[in-house]
Amino acid sequence: GKKLGFTIDSGRFHNISLGQGQEMVAEEALKKAARHGHWVLLQNIHLAAKWLGTLEKLLEQYSEDSHPDFRVFISAEPAPTPEEHIIPQGILENSIKITSEPPAGMLANLHAALYSFDQDTLELCTREGEFKSIFFSLCFFHACVAGRLKFGPQGWNGRYPFSARDLAVCVTLLCNYLETHTKVPWEDLRYLFGEIMYGGHITDAWDRRLCCTYLQEFISPPVLEGELTLAPGFLAPPNLDYAGYHKYIDKTLPSESPVLYGLHPSAEMGYLTAMSDNLFKTLLEIQPQMNSFVGEGSGQSAEEKVKNVLDSILEMLPEEFNTAEIMQRTTAWSPYTLVCLQECERMNLLLSDIRRSLKQLDLGLKASDFFGELMFSPHMDVLQSALFYDAVPDTWTKLAYPSTHSLAPWVTDLLMQYGELEIWTQDLVLPAVVWLSGLFNPQSFLTAVMQSTAHKNNWPLDKVCLTVDVTKKTKEDYGHPPREGAYICGLYLEGARWDIQLGTTAEARLKELTPAMPVIFVRAIPVDRRETSNVYECPVYKTKSRGPTYVWTFNLKSQEKPAKGVLAGVALLLAV
Repeated sequence: GKKLGFTIDSGRFHNISLGQGQEMVAEEALKKAARHGHWVLLQNIHLAAKWLGTLEKLLEQYSEDSHPDFRVFISAEPAPTPEEHIIPQGILENSIKITSEPPAGMLANLHAALYSFDQDTLELCTREGEFKSIFFSLCFFHACVAGRLKFGPQGWNGRYPFSARDLAVCVTLLCNYLETHTKVPWEDLRYLFGEIMYGGHITDAWDRRLCCTYLQEFISPPVLEGELTLAPGFLAPPNLDYAGYHKYIDKTLPSESPVLYGLHPSAEMGYLTAMSDNLFKTLLEIQPQMNSFVGEGSGQSAEEKVKNVLDSILEMLPEEFNTAEIMQRTTAWSPYTLVCLQECERMNLLLSDIRRSLKQLDLGLKASDFFGELMFSPHMDVLQSALFYDAVPDTWTKLAYPSTHSLAPWVTDLLMQYGELEIWTQDLVLPAVVWLSGLFNPQSFLTAVMQSTAHKNNWPLDKVCLTVDVTKKTKEDYGHPPREGAYICGLYLEGARWDIQLGTTAEARLKELTPAMPVIFVRAIPVDRRETSNVYECPVYKTKSRGPTYVWTFNLKSQEKPAKGVLAGVALLLAV
């Protein structure tokens, strides 16, 4: 556009970022551009979903009898799910579509970060040595946070739009602060970069901790002394020119590995496994479904397969708990008793919905055999599709606990969970070891541990916290619960492993993605007695999806500095 004379200064280029009532401005710009042959760039049209119908009509109107030089450019973020595809089909069909893929790998990301600048940028600041050193560390930080997104939840809990613009603003801030301060204001720079510029995108508290930890490692005094190791085998470069930095990267940067981002090498296995699962899931979903045969020579149609799965689940499904009868088994109402009853009620709701929906589907399948066509409601059609693909139906998922399992292991887990509750309801006494992963609401149980201890010792509940001691035993080694607190099991450690002999976290072994934890003793203590040294604040999540499945924070003993666990994405999971 600049070569052809379409610039903002000439008045022939209109750049409009949609959102916050910019629709009228965009309509005026389109009208003017169509008449005089200008170019219009509409940015972020996904933020103006209600206006897209109007835009489609305007583009159709201006496509006739408009100036031959009139052009419209549109940008939008890709929709994460098919349901969020909001751009009208008419706009898509009449457009030339271009996809901008982010760089893949540390090498490409680091070069891309530098390509946003030139030699003039390196000469902006009078304190050249300090500026260049911090500038390169900042570029490496940007490459880390951008490249880490590919590792999914172990990389970041959320998907954040980190861009070259964030980096450019940080470099400008760096130059200004160095010019106005005699000493490098490390704390100020880290706060501006981590809490405002990059942190402005971040919505998750644990992701914010990760971002700030990166900056603590990279934006620190050792970078000025040439002693900072940005990644294993990659030292911060000496004072070079612009071309020299690119050559230094090509020559000294190690080959692509999760280690460059602070992650364990096994993180790549998890990332590739997730990619493969998504690929095969997509391939399965685009296959012809109904009225097709499950396998060559099997002679089994899709309806027959669904009927077999349906009958199998109905046969295994246990009866609902009689909560009225259970409540009469005790007169001592403790927080644990309430948790047990709440879990039974949640289980009853789930079992009732499963039984009802499966019986309805069974009747629909029988009616189709009788009338020769499927007599289905939309809900039954969705249920049949889920059973066919060995997926857990959405209606069941909403009433159950978060899980990433397919249908068969999910049903197995459900039956195990029912068995645990059945034992607990016999006398409503706390089990010797509680299977935390099998609870609908594990937070309520952990809160009950605090309430029970606080009540027993007359402690204010807001002055109490949980502490954990990882034992050396398994569930079978315990015959009764502890006097205070509870024994829990069913947790897995991702990003590290537990060294039973040393009683601390340790480097994960290759190909061991989520080793199981021994039984953990959970108890409540006053906040002022909580240990804060030689511990890693480990988040506990329900599934590998992390993010919204957060449960609690357990302080695990560790001989490493906390930054290593944070960068490695170490977390406890209730289900894998």
